[in-house]
Formats: sequence, C-alpha cells, structure tokens
Amino acid sequence: MKGFWYKLSITVLPRLYVILSRLWFASCRVRMEGREHLDKAVDNGTVIAVFWHYSLFYIFYNLQSFSAAVMVSASKDGEYIARVAHLFGHTPVRGSANKQGVSGLKHMLREVRSGKNAGIVADGSQGPARMAQPGAIMVASRTNSPIIPMAWAASRYLAFSSWDRLAVPLPFSRIEFKYGEPIFVPAGIKAAEIESYRLELENRLNEIYTTVWERVGRGPHDGIS
Repeated sequence: MKGFWYKLSITVLPRLYVILSRLWFASCRVRMEGREHLDKAVDNGTVIAVFWHYSLFYIFYNLQSFSAAVMVSASKDGEYIARVAHLFGHTPVRGSANKQGVSGLKHMLREVRSGKNAGIVADGSQGPARMAQPGAIMVASRTNSPIIPMAWAASRYLAFSSWDRLAVPLPFSRIEFKYGEPIFVPAGIKAAEIESYRLELENRLNEIYTTVWERVGRGPHDGIS
C-alpha cells in the first residue's frame, strides 16, 4: 500500500505544484540584474548555472527558457524535485554526494559534452547549507563551460523546515534575482586548485545571496550569517 501511495503522490503532486506555481509566480514583480552574463555565455556555448539548494524551485521556473541537465538527489524524495524539473523543461540527472554521486557526475559530463547546459545545486542534496561542494568546479574544468552563479530573494515567501530552509516566493511578492559574472575554470586543474575555485564559487554565491536578501529588506532567510 505504501508503494501505491508513493507512486500516486509522485505522479500528482509535481504536476499540481507546477500548475499552481505558474499562476502564483506570474503574480510576482521580478527585478533581474546581470541576465546579460547568462545570455552572453549561452551565445558562446554551454553554460553551468549554479545556485543554492534553498532556491531551486523558483530557479526551475525562472530558467524555463534555459533548458538544462540538472543534478537531482537519487533519493526517493529527490524524485519529486526531478519531476518538477522535468515539467519545467529540464533534464534530471540523478546523483548526490552520498548516493550514485560518481555515476551522476559522469552522466552530467556526458550531457554537457553533448551540448546541453547544466544546472547544479552548489551545496548538494544534503548540505551543509550555503557551503559549496566541488562538483560544479569539476564539470566546468572538464567541459570548458563557464559557471554562472545566481540567487533570488522575495519580500514574502514560504520557507520549509528542511536543512536548507527550502523557500518559495508567495503570490504578489517582490522578487530580486541576480546573476553573477562568469567563473572560468581552467582544464586539468589539481586538487589544491579545485579547492581554490570551490571557495571562490562559495564566496560569490553568498555575496549574491546577501545582496538580493538585503534588497528586499531582509536578512539571510536561513538565519546563517
């Protein structure tokens, strides 16, 4: 019986969420900054969009025109996120740091090398929140694709009690969305260089995160300074 209800829920809930989110996100006032960084990078080849886990549901909606292979947890709960991503026109790639991580990374490399853009959650599927993992750096180094960091904030939002404080903008809220300048990672970098670029990515993402939340008159949505 548990299996039946799970199959029913992963069929119904993602579709219901996508229908409702299209309606309520359309009611929001959105101010974007730096979109030219993404557009210019896309014009020159494949791009790796990178963001924190808290932001992924609105990111999927916002980047509907930017179809990408997106890394999603291989867990049962990750199936809901994978289906939402698919319904917004993205290609889910299953894998995480703790399960099927290596195969997921290889799959992502194949997708990018075949010409697809990538979407990677920088802090992974289990965190810690807003601490970058090296996956995006490795994909960038092996595909010669630039990383575009991004973050959003909303004047009114719903946050869940998950490790990342997963957030969703509420209807009629004001949204600030910022794209950062591209990060270019050299090919064939070694472990010490990977750590250097990982830290740069983490700092850039947190700078953008802080900026957008300050613009809506709020501090960090997750309480992490």
